[in-house]
This record gives sequence, C-alpha cells and structure tokens, in this order.
Amino acid sequence: MNMNPCCRTLLSHKGGAFFAKSSTCSTNFLTFRFRSHSLSSPWARVLGIRNIFNRSLRDNYVPALGQSRALYLVGCVGNVRNHSTSTESRLNDKNFERIYVQGGSNVKPVAVEKTDLDENVLKREKDDDVGKRDGPIGKIVKEESAAEKEAWRLLRNSVVTYCGSPVGTVAANDPNDKVPLNYDQVFIRDFAPSALAFLLKGEGDIVRNFLLHTLQLQSWEKTVDCYSPGQGLMPASFKVRTVPLDDNKFEEVLDPDFGESAIGRVAPVDSGLWWIILLRAYGKLTGDYTLQERIDVQTGIKLILNLCLSDGFDMFPSLLVTDGSCMIDRRMGIHGHPLEIQSLFYSALRCSREILAMDEASKNLVRAINNRLSALSFHIREYYWVDLKKINEIYRYKTEEYSTEATNKFNIYPEQIPHWLMHWIPEEGGYLIGNLQPAHMDFRFFTLGNLWSVVSSLGTPKQNAAILNLIEAKWDDLIGQMPLKICYPALELEEWRIITGSDPKNTPWSYHNGGSWPTLLWQFTLACMKMGRADLAKKAVHVAERRLSTDHWPEYYDTKSGKFIGKQSRLYQTWSIAGYLTSKMLLDNPEMAAKLYWDEDYEILKICVCALSNSNRKKCSRHLARTQMLV
Repeated sequence: MNMNPCCRTLLSHKGGAFFAKSSTCSTNFLTFRFRSHSLSSPWARVLGIRNIFNRSLRDNYVPALGQSRALYLVGCVGNVRNHSTSTESRLNDKNFERIYVQGGSNVKPVAVEKTDLDENVLKREKDDDVGKRDGPIGKIVKEESAAEKEAWRLLRNSVVTYCGSPVGTVAANDPNDKVPLNYDQVFIRDFAPSALAFLLKGEGDIVRNFLLHTLQLQSWEKTVDCYSPGQGLMPASFKVRTVPLDDNKFEEVLDPDFGESAIGRVAPVDSGLWWIILLRAYGKLTGDYTLQERIDVQTGIKLILNLCLSDGFDMFPSLLVTDGSCMIDRRMGIHGHPLEIQSLFYSALRCSREILAMDEASKNLVRAINNRLSALSFHIREYYWVDLKKINEIYRYKTEEYSTEATNKFNIYPEQIPHWLMHWIPEEGGYLIGNLQPAHMDFRFFTLGNLWSVVSSLGTPKQNAAILNLIEAKWDDLIGQMPLKICYPALELEEWRIITGSDPKNTPWSYHNGGSWPTLLWQFTLACMKMGRADLAKKAVHVAERRLSTDHWPEYYDTKSGKFIGKQSRLYQTWSIAGYLTSKMLLDNPEMAAKLYWDEDYEILKICVCALSNSNRKKCSRHLARTQMLV
C-alpha cells in the first residue's frame, strides 16, 4: 500500500515510550522514538538491521502499514491450562516472544476445515475460488435501480481518506447537520456493512487499509481517570485530524476514541469482535489471505482473544460486560451477559480458529478457543432459548433449589415472565432471550443477537429455523413499516424511568428502546439466506426500499410500527445506506453470502472440558441435554 508524505499516526504507550509512524514515497520504513528506552539513538530506524528491544518494552508492538523491509513485533500468547477456556494473564519468556521478520511472512494460507451442513438448510453451491484481490467477484450482473445508484453515490461520498488512501466511512454525512458530534468519525461497528458492500463490489483496498490502520491504533495508551483497560482493546472509532506544522505545513494524524469520550465512558467490547469478523470476511470475499497471515495481524488477534479469554470471577462462559458496550451504547438494562455480545464473541472465536496460524506458539490459545466455543454454545442453547414449551416449563419452576441436580439453576422466579410474552410467543417459533443472570432473565427480543446466532450457528439448526419462523409470525411487530426493530418490546412508564434513567433519547419505541434500524437489514438477509428463506429477506428489502431513499436514509425510525423518522435520527446515515446495498448484493450473489456464515460444527459439540477431569464431582448436566444440543 503506497503512503504519501507528511502522514503519521502518533501512538503513546505505557512506560513512557512514544512511537511515530512515518512514511515517504522513496523510502518506506518505520521510525521508533523512545523517551526512556532507545535502541541505538533517539531515532532508531528499522532498515533491515536487527536490534533488540529493551525487556521492559516487551508488552508493546507496532504493526506495519506497508511493505517494510523489517519489522519488530511482540507476539502475545497466553499459556492455557489444559482444562481451561481462558488464557493466563501471567507474562513469561515462553508466551511473550520477540519476532524478527525479514521480507515479510512465509506462512502458508490457513486451511479451513469443512464442517457438516445444517440439516434444514437447502443444498448450496460449493464456494467458487475467487481470483486476484479486488477483481470482480459476482457472477450476476444486473441493472441497478435508481435507489441503488443513489446509495452507491452517497456511500462513496462518505469515504474518509488518510494520506491519500481510503480508510473507512463516516457514520453519517448529512450536509445540513451543523453539529455532527461524533457522527463524522469512522466507527468499527458502523463500517461493517460498508466493508461488505465494497468487498462484494470487488473493491477491497479500503477494507484492507481500514483493518491495518485500526490494528495500529490497538496499541494506543487508553486512560480514563488514571486507569487503563487491558491490552488488546480496539477503539470504538477514529477521526483523521489535520495538525499544523512549522512553515505553514500540515500533516494528518489518526485520533482514536476508546470510550474515554463516549457517553458514559464505556469501552467498546464489540469493536475487537467486529474487527476479527471483518478480517475473515476480507479473506473469504477477496481470496487474499496474505493479510491475515501477517505477523502483526496474528499478534493483534491474539491480543483481542487474550483480553476476552482472561480468567475472572464469572462462573459462566459468556462475556460479562457493562451497559452500553455494543450497538446499544446507552443505558438500556443490558449489563451482564447480553446476547448481542455473546453471539459476536462466538462468531469472532470461530473466525479466529480459522485464521490463526497453527504453530507451537498458538496451540494453547487454539485449545482455549475450542473449549470456550463448546461451553458457550451449550450455555446459550440450553439456558437462553425460549419457546412456548420452555416458557411453560419456567412457569412451573420450583425455586430455592440447592443442588447440582437443580432444574432451575439460576433461581428464576416464575413471576418474572412478563404478561406480554404469554400472548406474544407463537405456537411455532422461538428465540434467544436478551440476557441471563442469577434470578434474572431478560425476555426482550434483541434482533442483532438472534440474527448473529443464526449466522454463526450459535443456535441449533432447529432453533435457527424457529427464530426466523418467529420473525415471520410477528412480522408487523418486528418489521412493520421499516425493518427491523432493534429490540421488542419497548420499555415504558415506570420500567423506562428505572432502567434507562428517564433517557430522553430512548423514549418508548424510539432509538435503542424499540426503534426500527434499517442497518439490521443486511444481517437479516444473511441469516435468511443461510436458512434457505431468501423470500423473507426479499420481502423485508422491498419494505425498506419504498421509503429509505425518499426519507434520505435515516439512522432509525420511531413508533411501534416504524412509521416516523426518528426524532433525533441523523439523515444520510452510512450504515443504513450500506446495509441496503449489502442486502441487495447478497441476494444477487448467494455464493458470496455462503462465504460469510457458518454451518453447524459438530466437532465443537463433542468437546467437554468436564470429561477431561479426573474428579468424581459432577461438573455439568450436558449429557442430560444432549438432544437439545444436537438438534
């Protein structure tokens, strides 16, 4: 990737180290600057001369952007206990290695093992090999509609460049918005549909640049009130800023936000998960696997996984997060173990298992991934699933059971079942609840979490089919006049006041509290195509395209049916535009859609850490729920 002069990313690190990334057209190299630790001089240049980092700097690494002749990287692989689903946080000489690369990586493409297909999925064509990167990938060429042409024009106008290269798209590009707040930044989660749209169009450079630049930002020091989160956290967003230099010159710098400027000061847990998912999608849709083979990219994946798989006090395999740590980034009562985070976490783990180089340094991490995948899939399938039969079972629960044989393991009180659910749940269909904690089940239907459970096969084949059956049965509630509801139903009255803190933006049936979000359309399309229900996706796309262009591509819609444009909705919202385009292209290219989802992996289901223990103490009741796991 060619970089123009006068561009750099400033990275401040713990331990007093200061890194500056610079590039020129004639000599492409990395420059390192240290305040308290130097290699041989204050400005030591890496030009093929092998130097050794000071031991105190081993926690830091600088990913390369371009074809540098030599790189110094620090690989981080936590030691994993044989029976653990997490990585150790202890640092030692064995799991922190200095890596010297001359002339790039020689790693062969990662072999992806083919898994059995879901029983209820229609037979699909075998994935075609894709030619060289950025070449045309779609087989079907058709005339674009006026809405599609407008959407592509708007999407291209939203592209952000850094040093002359495209690196992402802004969240919204409304020319009449005089106070954009942070909507003029590039968000990792928001860029996902834009990335897929460009990849499906055969334009992969912007996605490659985005992945590498956000990887570089991963090592930025992140501090809020003198406290820094764990290494490996990805930013929520970044902005390209122009800073003045001497002699009336200017340069561009990347300015990331890790949550220290966000409302509520919440770290974006989902950013790293989306980054890994996009990395896999880039390789699948372009056929270019050299990016994921790079040592800096492999190291970035490991840092994210070590952060997610670290040991803690939690007894569950699901990730414990605060409110506002994902797409729903305001207080909405999703703290704990929200389904959205679990489904993205599961997807990122499956991506990582495909992408990670199978070498000695990674084997413990891969073992931890496999163990976590097995435990997480069982946990979600067994305890998050509700349908008419399961609700009736909860209705008859006994409470205060103190036993490893307890049926009501989380001490859920039957009185928690909301009255709306008893009348709302259809005879055929079901869904995964929004959250599960001791003595608490959040029975709200969260769309993104359920759709990604289908896409990633976190749910069983029967559960996946039942989720789409429920959406079809409750079409007026979940689709209405604009797809799709972010959650259902909305919090109202006293419940809204207590849970949201009387949030004026999350009023009932608005924004995150039951608003309708067009960007969810592409995820619904992908889930439908996986399950052989393209008819549902086409129906939803038809509903959306009747209004999106006329309404100037809003961020979200209000009211129970999605009738009105959101009261604080930004217009020309990029992920609404990109979500529509991605949906259209996925429907036109089913062979490309097949590269983006996962089928059931029965090998994961066979793994049970409890079976590896010599203890006679019962660890889980998995054998009692075997049929639920495998159907």
